[in-house]
Amino acid sequence: MTDLKEKLRDKIEAWRPRTKRLLKEHGDVVVDNVTISQILGGMRGLKSLVTDISYLDPDEGIRYRGYKLHDVFEKLPKPKGAEMPYVEGLFYLLLLGEMPTENDVADLVDEFSKRRILPRYIYELIDAFPCCSHPMTIFSTAILSMHRESFFSKKYVSGMNKLDYWDPTYEDTLNMLAKLPEIATYIYAKLYRDGNRIQSNPNLDFGGNFAFMMGKEKPYDDVMRMHFIVHSDHEAGNVSAHAGHLVASSLSDVYLSISAMINGLAGPLHGLAAQGVLQWLHDLMDKMGGATPTEGEIKQFVWETLNSGQVIPGFGHAVLRKTDPRYLLQREFSLKHIADDSIFKYVDMLYKVVPPILQEHGKAKNPWPNVDAQSGVIQWHYGVREYDFYTVLFGIGRAIGICANIIWDRALGYPLERPKSLTTDMLEDIAGINSIGTPKIEEAEA
Repeated sequence: MTDLKEKLRDKIEAWRPRTKRLLKEHGDVVVDNVTISQILGGMRGLKSLVTDISYLDPDEGIRYRGYKLHDVFEKLPKPKGAEMPYVEGLFYLLLLGEMPTENDVADLVDEFSKRRILPRYIYELIDAFPCCSHPMTIFSTAILSMHRESFFSKKYVSGMNKLDYWDPTYEDTLNMLAKLPEIATYIYAKLYRDGNRIQSNPNLDFGGNFAFMMGKEKPYDDVMRMHFIVHSDHEAGNVSAHAGHLVASSLSDVYLSISAMINGLAGPLHGLAAQGVLQWLHDLMDKMGGATPTEGEIKQFVWETLNSGQVIPGFGHAVLRKTDPRYLLQREFSLKHIADDSIFKYVDMLYKVVPPILQEHGKAKNPWPNVDAQSGVIQWHYGVREYDFYTVLFGIGRAIGICANIIWDRALGYPLERPKSLTTDMLEDIAGINSIGTPKIEEAEA
């Protein structure tokens, strides 16, 4: 057993009594009230899930295991000569809630390297897709097909104590996460590089090897370390995270669960924002004739966009009330490395111009930029210009956090999710109205 797994076992044993005590002694304590608008509005803001991996603070942004994002980037070990931390170190932090040492990360980098090799049938499966297939469809299917490799599924069928469910789930997680860069870059080679694959370099870390297989020079390795870390988790209630939790709650293995997560991420209301922002920026540049606009021209364009009933892509967030720290990290990188990029100049100007306009406009609860306002621009600069592939990059990062959550779900014995539904008639009864909106008390008086 690896040192990480042994430490995780100790953490689990210490944590289980907390969950058991809450259920047994405090299970009737009321946490939140449910309104009709929450029921009909996608359960937005309804406090009904648990994750100790991350928390989205409205003022400080995402916290990983209690650490602010800038602290995560400062404290996690980095490869020699790199600006950005090891992705493997983040996974260690998400699992244990502790900052890893250099040796801890080195062990995990080695562990991932041993598990990278893809079964031959995965390459054959990817090759069998038509050339016009969407990369997310191929990505989801490739992950799904590895269900046959699941230790958890095999052990469950043969009989296993439920307190041990987390153990083979841990093994499945490491096996799957280690293979995602190879799957994704092979899909990229098939769809966009005439099938010219670059084989994995076993001497590189997760982010560095991904950049190598994409055929990109430094600092693209740091781009991807940063990208995977900032996208890795976002509480449990967003579509991709909840899809992963939900499917895993039925005791589906991580291959089935993460494939479901990828399918949720592929939806245009969830994972397509980065490419939407980039498309909007390109349209804006075309309208400006490719020239860098003045601040006054940008302000005029923003007002025209808002007054026509459209939104400014990349600005605003359902929870955050400050600038997204994920955006700020990418902005700092961009100011250092791509400040002369023509698209970034637009992004930089929008960052300065849009928030005051949105505040004056008065309809946006959060006028500040989010992570998607920047991420696609960086990919474009370094030559990854296929919009549809951006969600695959998002999916690799998000799988890291969701897998850590699933391991802990299994360790703490979280049950099958099964919320109760109501009919529209029942909601109208609760609201005291009839089907046409008339108060029922009027009917009674009549």
